[in-house]
Amino acid sequence: MIQIHTQPLQARQWLERYRGKLPVFACVLGFTDTCLIPGISAAGKTPEDRQYTAIADAEFLANGVRLDPEYPLPPLIAGASPVYIARAIVAALDLPVYIFNAGLPTPPSIPHIDLDGMPAACLTTGAALPLVVVDRLYRQGLLWGKKLAASAIDGYIVIGECVVGGTTTALSLLTGLEIDAAGKVNSSHPVCNHQQKWDLVERGLAGLKLPLSPLELVAAIGDPMQIVVAGMTISASRSCGVLLAGGTQMLAVAALIQALELDRGIAIDTAQIVVGTTDWVANDRSGNTVALAELITQMPLISTRLSFARSQYSQLQVYERGFVKEGVGAGGLAIAASLYRGWGQVELLESIEQLLAASIEMRSGFSK
Repeated sequence: MIQIHTQPLQARQWLERYRGKLPVFACVLGFTDTCLIPGISAAGKTPEDRQYTAIADAEFLANGVRLDPEYPLPPLIAGASPVYIARAIVAALDLPVYIFNAGLPTPPSIPHIDLDGMPAACLTTGAALPLVVVDRLYRQGLLWGKKLAASAIDGYIVIGECVVGGTTTALSLLTGLEIDAAGKVNSSHPVCNHQQKWDLVERGLAGLKLPLSPLELVAAIGDPMQIVVAGMTISASRSCGVLLAGGTQMLAVAALIQALELDRGIAIDTAQIVVGTTDWVANDRSGNTVALAELITQMPLISTRLSFARSQYSQLQVYERGFVKEGVGAGGLAIAASLYRGWGQVELLESIEQLLAASIEMRSGFSK
């Protein structure tokens, strides 16, 4: 159920080291005004919907199906939110879950850890975040990575994210780090809107005097999640494994970690770190995820072979057509379920479909 795409020896060693271990799940929420640009993301039908995607996902991740949620999951262009995958797995495995607010316009409605960040302005401004905020978020990430590692005992940490528009800020960060990511990133659309993303990135970088330090680059054209997860991973990897759960966005974080290692002269045990995503991302013909991962040389890319091809629900079947693909740590958590419990396709699909069925039944009963 787990596919290795790059650095096979290092990936196999990581998988064997943490097979049978119970992970801790951290989900870092953030926001960028980039997501308000029409058509930039399918994670919410309208720009207004996309303002609440992260807090709605966080509420569902924490509470599961509820009759009257404070923030209902927003309608997507197509499909069901990847938080159904994440919630099904954390509930079935009874994983410890930590939800972090790195910078949202509205705080989550459920218990969470506030990192004293702020939402990012659109990357086209070239001034997404104040540098002082980026520095504070980096230090918070370092602090919480150490704390999470202590709670993982002999296990590892799965770090997921929810930042709508985050594949575009990932492209801008990768490009600012001089990585040739154009045309290689993914999106929640079935066919990636590469040209729209690239036009925005060019506008954001146009007024900058490159090269910039990694923190300066995040401040200019990044989002608040990126620097938090980088800090968490750096400190946590000193004493436990880290699975960066996501596609393009976590590959950008991996590149940021490598840049911080060089810029700050810090030692990072990259053998403790892997990037884990879904096959829908890894095999996305609309991007080139594997080629992108190969440019970020120190951390392997792996994916879950979870498929919805035989699902009875159209909301899940559309994943096979390229919609949604990933989010809220979905791919990494599916990998964790296979590592910890040996779950295959049958167990994963059954767990996710049961949750979706409960949600549909609840909404149907409420509407009557």
